[in-house]
Amino acid sequence: MASGKLVFSFIITLLLIFLLPPSHAASHSDPGDIKDSSSINPQKVNLSVYYEALCPSCANFIVQSLARVFNDDLINIINLRMVPWGNAHFNKTDSIIICQNGLDECVLNTIQASAINVWHDVNKYYALIYCIEFLAIEGRHSNWQSCFSSLGLPEKPILDCYNNGTLQALNGYETAHLSPPQTVVPWVVVDSKQLGNDYEKFTIYICNAYKSNVIPNACKSLPPNNVSSSKEEDPIHPVCYRGEAKNLTSLGPIKRILVHFG
Repeated sequence: MASGKLVFSFIITLLLIFLLPPSHAASHSDPGDIKDSSSINPQKVNLSVYYEALCPSCANFIVQSLARVFNDDLINIINLRMVPWGNAHFNKTDSIIICQNGLDECVLNTIQASAINVWHDVNKYYALIYCIEFLAIEGRHSNWQSCFSSLGLPEKPILDCYNNGTLQALNGYETAHLSPPQTVVPWVVVDSKQLGNDYEKFTIYICNAYKSNVIPNACKSLPPNNVSSSKEEDPIHPVCYRGEAKNLTSLGPIKRILVHFG
């Protein structure tokens, strides 16, 4: 238990160092810094991740794989979008949101959606998402509020947004209207191409989609156009299917949470 806390503290420290500085885009807002806009600031690749907070495959992907984009220059060539909803659905009788892994997942999906909505800086909201998903991996997701203090981020604007309760409906609508339809999570889309079970190779797809004469360091070590040839060699990565529900609820009713943080 002590070693787990030590590892968590170490990772949070790394997050504070690497994830919270001003974004790359902001650092180049001065026109005087731009020498050749056609090569330095080309069109970015859209990377969209559709997930649910308490799916083990989603948590592992967010913590162990996707977080690596912040440690190299890959974050500078992508528009990263996180859409927490996954396999949730609306109860048609009373329009209540039903999350696959219980009420806690609905709460954490909404907390993360609120952070995305309030903080437009991907460094900030991804740090919070990372922290919550790390706790989920360790089975300590009920301690999610500690992520605010660990990261030095204000919780009030996120909880105020959470109380509005409209973001999840928007995420649900977007997820339900994906083409082709989302069938598992994590569901990763690079530009308009869904990766299915090949989602762990998102870097290859990004590098193949990126059109510029300046090759990012993250792409230099990858063989060109090697997606199709590598697909059959590696095993299928784990995903969460609909119907694999686990009741992980321990936080109590939503009203109780609203009173506690009000």
